[in-house]
Amino acid sequence: MFWIIGGNTLVLAFLALFLDPVPDWLEHQFHHVKWEGFAAWDLIMPLFLFVSGVSLPFSLAKWTGAAGKQKDRKSLYLRLVRRILLLWVLGMMVQGNLLKFDLSQLRLYSNTLQSIASGYLVATLLMLFLPVRGQLVATAALLLGYWGLLALVPVPGHGPGMLEPTTNLAMYIDETILGSFRDGTTYTWILSSMGFAASVLLGVFGGQVLRSGQTQNRKTAILFASGFGCLAAGWLWSLGFPIIKHIWTSSMVLWAGGWSYLLLAVFYWLIDVKKYRKWAFPFIVIGMNAIAVYVATSLIDFDHISEGLVGHLAERLGAAGPFVVAFTAFLLVWLILLYLYRKGTFIRV
Repeated sequence: MFWIIGGNTLVLAFLALFLDPVPDWLEHQFHHVKWEGFAAWDLIMPLFLFVSGVSLPFSLAKWTGAAGKQKDRKSLYLRLVRRILLLWVLGMMVQGNLLKFDLSQLRLYSNTLQSIASGYLVATLLMLFLPVRGQLVATAALLLGYWGLLALVPVPGHGPGMLEPTTNLAMYIDETILGSFRDGTTYTWILSSMGFAASVLLGVFGGQVLRSGQTQNRKTAILFASGFGCLAAGWLWSLGFPIIKHIWTSSMVLWAGGWSYLLLAVFYWLIDVKKYRKWAFPFIVIGMNAIAVYVATSLIDFDHISEGLVGHLAERLGAAGPFVVAFTAFLLVWLILLYLYRKGTFIRV
């Protein structure tokens, strides 16, 4: 969330104070790749799904296991439906043009929040009805099944194995089902939900490691091993099934999952094992209202507000001007979040 609410612009503007120009290889990491490949900026959406999965073993703890299976799960199912509907509507508000109230511009499935909803639904049901081994098998089945569909099922008029931006099975299904309600980009959603679910499930396994009775050092080692294992598997698979985030290929799921495990391992080791916590406070403030600020920054142009506040000053600061504007925009958002944090107001779905 730090990067989404302005960290990207802020860091690039800061680097520009010392590097003129910012090296292409470094700036590349702050932008999405056009199609095949992966940059650091491409990790944000998969990491959202991964982290939502990490939280599930904690939030579903009383509903899983032998004792949980004996409970009446009606309230859980109602909460599940409510959460999915809220995420879906919020996603339509952010990128689906819902607030324009124009049916011709409405996009039904086009946002990260909706991909989280899809993955959350599948992962929750698998956790409720399958043991960990079954969840692992289901994750493998989702990844292999998605690969099989894209590689073996022919796209009408083109044949099987097509992985071009406008010619692939996932895009064909979106165009067929969503029609005019599709978002018009090269991102795919309906069939790619299989990959979304796998991304969330990778996070679930990370959460299960954290909840296990292993020692802290053992948990850290398992998370690191899982990260390197996923990276290796993703890279090997990419030799025949490219890493393409736009259609959420299985190799991309493993590659992004590998980096997500490594990040989880690093922060778990720093914060929980070594107890280095004070530095994380600014990020905790952001994370405690992550969905709220995600929606708010999508609907409110804080960059424009910043320009109005410090634009004239920035014009007189030369190379430091863009940094001042970016910092002010970021600070505005963060101070609102700090106020909510101090008041104990946490908006959750």
